[in-house]
Amino acid sequence: MTLSINGRERVIPAGTTLATLLAELQLDPLMIVVEHNRTILRDRGRFATRTLGDGDTLELVHFVGGG
Repeated sequence: MTLSINGRERVIPAGTTLATLLAELQLDPLMIVVEHNRTILRDRGRFATRTLGDGDTLELVHFVGGG
């Protein structure tokens, strides 16, 4: 199935969860904000059970520290 991540299409297997996708992208769920189909996801504990669907749109904003 195909979804959009930050405006770029990506093909992923059916049944992929948000947690699995973030792990594949090597993103720490505690360091990003996730918008799924125009809804900001606040409960990171549900990333493991949120299954992504064909045509979904994700916006991932990664926090970077520095000084």
